[in-house]
Amino acid sequence: MIYKNLKNLIYKLEPETAHLVGEKFMHGIESIPILKNIWKACNTIDDKRLHQNIFGVNFNNPVGLGAGFDKKGSLIHEMRSLGFGFSEIGTITPLPQDGNPKPRIFRHVREETLQNAMGFNNDGMIAIRDRISHSVPFPIPVGINIGKNKITTEDKAINDYLTLVSAFHEYATYLVINISSPNTPNLRNLQNEKFIKELFTEAKKLTNKPILLKIAPDMTEENAVNLSRFAVESGANGIIATNTTVDYSLISNPQSFGGGLSGKVLREKSFKIFKAISKELYGKTVLISVGGIDSPEEAYRRLKAGASLIQIYSSLIFKGPSLPSEINRGILRLLRRDGYSHISEAIGSEVKI
Repeated sequence: MIYKNLKNLIYKLEPETAHLVGEKFMHGIESIPILKNIWKACNTIDDKRLHQNIFGVNFNNPVGLGAGFDKKGSLIHEMRSLGFGFSEIGTITPLPQDGNPKPRIFRHVREETLQNAMGFNNDGMIAIRDRISHSVPFPIPVGINIGKNKITTEDKAINDYLTLVSAFHEYATYLVINISSPNTPNLRNLQNEKFIKELFTEAKKLTNKPILLKIAPDMTEENAVNLSRFAVESGANGIIATNTTVDYSLISNPQSFGGGLSGKVLREKSFKIFKAISKELYGKTVLISVGGIDSPEEAYRRLKAGASLIQIYSSLIFKGPSLPSEINRGILRLLRRDGYSHISEAIGSEVKI
């Protein structure tokens, strides 16, 4: 209710400014023990029915923060206090980069959708590695999402990814190969079998940590399934589906700066691709679903379709910081309704049939 009343004020701020204000607010709460403890107690759902062991690591609940929110790796403890079961930082590139020119992000409030053309703006590998090293041990599992610099040519792209795997694998619960963002020119060209095979073959020589592939929603189901299957055969430990979409027909007033759409309008497009991938790969690899998840019911739908974990981002902006705990409470309610004693019974229940 507090966030609902504050939203109109927050939406008067430019989105990137609002994000910085939110960061400072969360840092402030985290720095004051009594407030941190109250905040954490209000948001944390610790119920054994939600616990899972994935990649040999304990996840206390299935709700994670999607990549793009914590680009600097500065909010790991804050995300734990918000009730997330895991977080994903990045996208991180080897060299610092400012990203694309502004304006580059817009809230489609009525459609509960973000349009962003950020372009992997981040502090770069060295600064972020130093920052997160001071947060070890992490309070929750942390994925690290990596991408190539804008100035890196396609034929040299593999070097960026391998450099980042070497730099971050000791800290990451898992690593994510991001070749599906629409905001770096020609990045999606790397979604091909030749590049994927070479990348995973070489990356697996550098680390035993899980490496996942994040795919775009703007391909046919057949292509998405084939690419995901090939990635797993080449060594990928999981698939994250999906990134943002460039299908501007989904919104009434697309902004001229382009970029990708996330949030409510992505929901069905993302689910359709995820469901097709799950039909082929459920039980063979770890599947994480992201895109348009904004309620317990939608999260539960993704779990039943085969997702072991789900991620949210845009819905956090439109629904507020209580959303992770609301989703976890809702999943527990839906498990009770369906007679399940543990989340593992619901996961993939519609694929197993």
